[in-house]
Amino acid sequence: MKKRLLTGLQPSGALHLGNYFGALKPFVDMYEDYESHLMVVDYHSLTTVRDGDLLRQNIIDIVKDYLAAGVDPEKVVLFKQSDVPQHTELAWIFECLVTVPFLQQAHAYKDKVAKGLEANAGLFNYPMLMAADILLYDTEIVPVGEDQRQHIEYAREATGKFNNAFGETFVPPQEKIYEAVGVVPGVDGQKMSKSYKNTIPLFGSEEEIQKAVMSIVTDSSGGRPEHVYAIHKLFRSEEELDQLYAEKEGKYKDLKEALIADIEAVIAPMREKRASITDDDVRAVLETGAQKARERAEAKMEDVRKKIGVSL
Repeated sequence: MKKRLLTGLQPSGALHLGNYFGALKPFVDMYEDYESHLMVVDYHSLTTVRDGDLLRQNIIDIVKDYLAAGVDPEKVVLFKQSDVPQHTELAWIFECLVTVPFLQQAHAYKDKVAKGLEANAGLFNYPMLMAADILLYDTEIVPVGEDQRQHIEYAREATGKFNNAFGETFVPPQEKIYEAVGVVPGVDGQKMSKSYKNTIPLFGSEEEIQKAVMSIVTDSSGGRPEHVYAIHKLFRSEEELDQLYAEKEGKYKDLKEALIADIEAVIAPMREKRASITDDDVRAVLETGAQKARERAEAKMEDVRKKIGVSL
């Protein structure tokens, strides 16, 4: 039997190449090897998003992104967190089992507060809602980046707290660390990030991608434009690139045009597929996924309610 896998999508805006190589492509490459659950974590996004229309559109957009990138809704349970109320129910139970000093140790919470984000209670309790997301489905594998390893440790802690108090109920999950692609640089050489305004849009038009690539800062130390090369090696082998960059040494415009062509070869088919996906298609996929997720989640919560004593 396949192991059960779950990962969540933060509906935080338009994806860029860094998102694609850092999270989207690794999931597409692995999800069929598992009994996979793919969840849009819309309640998690409320820690920062205060615009209902924006969030609604972001949810639609990110599902289109994953479908266009190759996720088959027939082979994964694709659903929206808010469609399964058992997530917040279980999160409350976990919050009653862990301490405030324990939650204060969360790296993500401390980092975000240090960067000036509002220290709201949702951000503080975030790890317990994430633990509920994972444990509700007896998830065995959670693919994460190295910087998210602590989230899985928190889920294992919640598992231990509950099992010690009420008996064996939850399976301690294991993280699956994404194979590192290195830091995907933006057009200015820093890490590609929306906050730095240095991204190459994943599903931008050919003209938008061309404009972004042509704006890459051409750091030519070592005889080649290193920032261009660093992005280019995501699309071609270093052996191929070394030959190309030797032939085009000093011809930065030609090298950028070669990068644009290679990006387009990958992105254009996905962009075409994405354009064919309607909002109603997304709603249908999410409703089908929600029905499956609610059925599994409710079966788990019936056992939980019985054990904690609220089921009479």
